[in-house]
Amino acid sequence: MATTERDYYEVLGVDRDADDAQLKKAFRGLARKVHPDVSGEPDADERFKEVVEAYEVLANSETRELYDRYGHAGLKSGGFRPSQFDLGNLADIFSAFFGDDMFASATGQRRGRGGDIAAEVEIELVEAALGAAREVPFQVAVGCARCTGSGVEPGSDVQRCPTCRGLGRLQHVSRSAFGEFVRTQPCPACDGRGQLVEHRCEQCDGEGHTLEERRLEIEVPAGIHDGQRIRISGEGHAGALGGRAGDVYVRVRVRQDPRFVREADHIFSTVDLTMTQAALGAHVSIPTLDGDVDLEFGPGTQPGETRVLRDRGMPVLQGFGRGDHRVLVNVAIPHQLTEEQRALLRQFESSADEDTYRADEGFFDKLKSAFR
Repeated sequence: MATTERDYYEVLGVDRDADDAQLKKAFRGLARKVHPDVSGEPDADERFKEVVEAYEVLANSETRELYDRYGHAGLKSGGFRPSQFDLGNLADIFSAFFGDDMFASATGQRRGRGGDIAAEVEIELVEAALGAAREVPFQVAVGCARCTGSGVEPGSDVQRCPTCRGLGRLQHVSRSAFGEFVRTQPCPACDGRGQLVEHRCEQCDGEGHTLEERRLEIEVPAGIHDGQRIRISGEGHAGALGGRAGDVYVRVRVRQDPRFVREADHIFSTVDLTMTQAALGAHVSIPTLDGDVDLEFGPGTQPGETRVLRDRGMPVLQGFGRGDHRVLVNVAIPHQLTEEQRALLRQFESSADEDTYRADEGFFDKLKSAFR
């Protein structure tokens, strides 16, 4: 991790609610500016690493969620280590300097990465605590079987594009104080194919892909939070000309449970005791994420008291242990009484004295008594 541990949003110069496009735009601009080969600053290496690390954390939904909740300490406890890039992140870094056509094939035709797919599933809070398996339906673009992804009708003639001479791209060279910069763009005459097609494939209309219904089973990890996304690499839309397939991002929605309130990894609930149960004591069954638990409440239980059930909360996502379950005591006061009940309460009130309502000695009072 960077030794300064600056705020990652500050490093990239974006708001905390910045979306993926804003993050990528900010990263590319900074990467060009602070790269050691461009910047003459003595700390360019560290500055560039800091920018890359910030983007690596914020561009990933899981590490971003962890950072938003717990900061740098949360990333460390979650086992995050910087500079462990996947192909997508490396492509973003290289394309910041060399353009999006860096991964073009030898013939000049771009091997484009396939698009990502967004899906959504809903689970119950108890399932979020235990983990769950879900089947996600979605439509995905796959390579056309008729034209094998080329977009050309079998048997049709193909000619080399005269505008780009078969390269599929046009290059513009400009000079600056830092040297020559080459800007590349797809050829408008052939749409970046490098070829002029006489007849497009009838099955895919020249796209090279067809849509297919697919179902994917995912494992939702225990402890996941509402709104977090699960990434399934390589299951998205097929890439162009054999390029890498995109990813599937499944957003998990956790339904609210009327029995519980979740706060981070802790669970809160209430228990309603009658006036007599609170005064005389009672055994009450309490619902938890692991099932019902029998709790004993002693005589004189007061409203607002809290019972803590250790390690009965939500599992720590990408970590160890569980949060706690805190049970808040609510004493129910009767709204309607019979005349007989009123008479009994008046009789009780007339016989009560200061000792009836005197609280037990607190911790410091017991400590003073011990010294005495």
